[in-house]
Amino acid sequence: MRVLLVEDDARIAAAVAVTLEAQGYRVETVADGETAWFQGDVEDYAAVVLDLGLPGMDGLAVLKRWRENGRTMPVLVLSARGTWKERVEGIDAGADDYLPKPFEPAELISRLRAIIRRSAGHARPVIEIGPVSLDPRAMRVTVDGLPKPLSPQEYRLLDYLMLQAGRVVPAAELIEQLYGPDDDRDSNAIEVLIGRLRKKLGVELIETRRGFGYTIAVPVGE
Repeated sequence: MRVLLVEDDARIAAAVAVTLEAQGYRVETVADGETAWFQGDVEDYAAVVLDLGLPGMDGLAVLKRWRENGRTMPVLVLSARGTWKERVEGIDAGADDYLPKPFEPAELISRLRAIIRRSAGHARPVIEIGPVSLDPRAMRVTVDGLPKPLSPQEYRLLDYLMLQAGRVVPAAELIEQLYGPDDDRDSNAIEVLIGRLRKKLGVELIETRRGFGYTIAVPVGE
């Protein structure tokens, strides 16, 4: 999934990017408020990790502008400003969570996964749809309790579609979320990836809506 990382400290930004990429996220990093505001306003991200002390435009101002413009992507604020009043200010500005610096990488990942999951309407950490279960903590997929080894890209695709269950996801959106600018971004790549994933899962889970995209239906009662 595509994540915008906004951090002006190059050392911290590099460390966070490595941590996120190791968990399968596609990270785009910017170092100033003006660029962050523009990127978040015109591009679609699964989530944003936002520092507050930014050059050009303060992180809170960036966040407020996004929310005023109707941008709803989940935002995890990172900041050395750790008092309760500053945390409340961040939440009131539209942040989904607040993580004071210094922080542990494992906590960053856990909080980021949680806000992405909640924004998609999933309360439990393990996503279960029909016989398919996806555990993002272990990056593990099972079908009827049996593990299904997937490639990193297949896992990311299934993760995104399961988070978006009940919605038809256009191929163009999947391309944006799964591939970098230097990757093969042809829509046929998504079709091939979907085909491989269906074969490995061995169950009827992903539906194709010709001309619209792909969807995972939410079973009645869930």
